Amino acid sequence: MNKFNEIFLDLEKKILDKEYPPHTLLPSENQLIKIYGVSRETIRKALNLLTTEGYIQKKQGKGSIVLDRNRFDFPIAGLTSYKELQENQHIPSETIVQTLEETVVDNELHKVTGWPVNTPVWHLVRQRKINGEVVILDRDYLLKETIPTLTKEQAANSIYEYFENELDLSIAYAQKEITVEPIDDSISESMDLHDDPYVVIVRGLVYLENTECFEYTESIHRLDKFRFVEFARRRRL
Repeated sequence: MNKFNEIFLDLEKKILDKEYPPHTLLPSENQLIKIYGVSRETIRKALNLLTTEGYIQKKQGKGSIVLDRNRFDFPIAGLTSYKELQENQHIPSETIVQTLEETVVDNELHKVTGWPVNTPVWHLVRQRKINGEVVILDRDYLLKETIPTLTKEQAANSIYEYFENELDLSIAYAQKEITVEPIDDSISESMDLHDDPYVVIVRGLVYLENTECFEYTESIHRLDKFRFVEFARRRRL
């Protein structure tokens, strides 16, 4: 690994561990040269990486200011559970199961999923609380034929962990749609939105390896707390 990458990773860890808290200054370039025993060019490469990843902002005459990374990255194309993201990004989060009930597919859900009307499903609604505020609302519909049992404890932990480890399901892929939409009363009552008039909604149909669609999900996000990221490679058409 290049030396500047090692320094970047070390500084990143210290920022995440709050050794360098938000709104404070990193050590100066001269101080970092002495700390790590490397050249100015190597330090600048490490600082440039920190800037690119959104950890610091360089200000002329001041130095490198640590930014408040109060946004969390949610990959667009990936199929990752909230618990996996929470653990990977050290998100201080609490999940509250607002609704877990048995119901049936109505006409509206049939149009979205293709599931036959009156098919038994689970309706699951979970609030994701971060730093004392509900900033994500997850609404899920799950086929009971595929998921015969589901408890609030399992839903509060990780449904994908339960599906894969206990039900031995092979979750393969999802089709997603991302929109920015005005809030409605149900969203307003379930989230801490302050005065935001809009939310980001990620809708998805989730499929097993046998191509069976077993889940329809709506993940509703507060605008100021999250960013959605993806690695994009140029492809000529």
